Amino acid sequence: MTATKGLEGIVATTSSISSIIDGELTYRGINIDELAEQAMFEEVAYLLWYGKLPTKSELEELKRELNANASLPDAVIQQIKLYPQGTNSMAALRTAVSSLALYDGEANDMSKEANIRKAIRLQAQIPSVIAAFARIREGKAPIAPKGSGGIAENFLYMLTGEQPDKVAIEALDKALVLHADHELNASTFAARVTVATLSDIYSGVTSAIGALKGPLHGGANEAVMAMLEEIGTIDNVEAYVSRKLENKEKLMGFGHRVYKNGDPRAKHLQKMSLELGKLTGDTKWYDMSIKIEDMVTSLKGLKPNVDFYSASVYTTLGIPRDLFTPIFAISRASGWTAHILEQYENNRLIRPRAEYTGPATASYVPLDKR
Repeated sequence: MTATKGLEGIVATTSSISSIIDGELTYRGINIDELAEQAMFEEVAYLLWYGKLPTKSELEELKRELNANASLPDAVIQQIKLYPQGTNSMAALRTAVSSLALYDGEANDMSKEANIRKAIRLQAQIPSVIAAFARIREGKAPIAPKGSGGIAENFLYMLTGEQPDKVAIEALDKALVLHADHELNASTFAARVTVATLSDIYSGVTSAIGALKGPLHGGANEAVMAMLEEIGTIDNVEAYVSRKLENKEKLMGFGHRVYKNGDPRAKHLQKMSLELGKLTGDTKWYDMSIKIEDMVTSLKGLKPNVDFYSASVYTTLGIPRDLFTPIFAISRASGWTAHILEQYENNRLIRPRAEYTGPATASYVPLDKR
């Protein structure tokens, strides 16, 4: 047996949920470009869970179920209020999602029907957790979900207490569509490993959030925004990028292990970044991003990934930087739960081997002779 670092190139399972073939991303065979331009996030969630696009009545029923399940148990809100000041936003989400299982009467019901209902509840409640945490840490009261509208609209409303602009809703909804699933990424694999032991769906999603918390997976768009803020103005871009490249330092938001010719999701967020900038009357972050992209692509041949423009989209929406990765989790919850349901359908315990690199032989030395 020979180990492959990071399991790169290893095919670990079969899946019918999403694919990345020749640089094209599809959900259930539908190209991401079609979905980004035409579908709302709730349609995509239904597609991932049920394997087909919903009819009008099925979509309306799913929306009703999501709205009906968006409120948090009072005990979970009280728990969030007890989190220490300065708590990491992903740590807060991980803890709160784990505790949601304690208040779900079906938490340990492993039937397919119960697991689909729990997937819907998790998808509905994760935005409420993030919005409640964001407000509580600022000394504000959490805002209850509206009971109507889509997930993107409701999240922005719960976060700010104001009805969001149509363009803002569209931008966030498109970001949710683009992040919904991405084959066997680290957090999805973590979720499948957990539930392959026949642990419950809450444990699987909690494992996924734990994996997404790591900066090599979910924190890239936060790092992109930190880079933009460090540069400061468009006049500083050229010197900054040149210095980074000369020192062989990593520029955040470029390149991808799977996509060698560019991330197909990036162009949609680039467009939304421009539209939001125009809406607010300030295209600073977009203009800087375009200049960085032009330099890095021309000098290094690297193209931006989905994280690069999502940073300016979220910032222009007025979302705090440390909520970027939790918003990623809102979207990816649909994919995580779809993969969990698929794992349950045809389960086998995931238990790979390791290539041993320790001493070939050794002997026990009695304690009095060491």
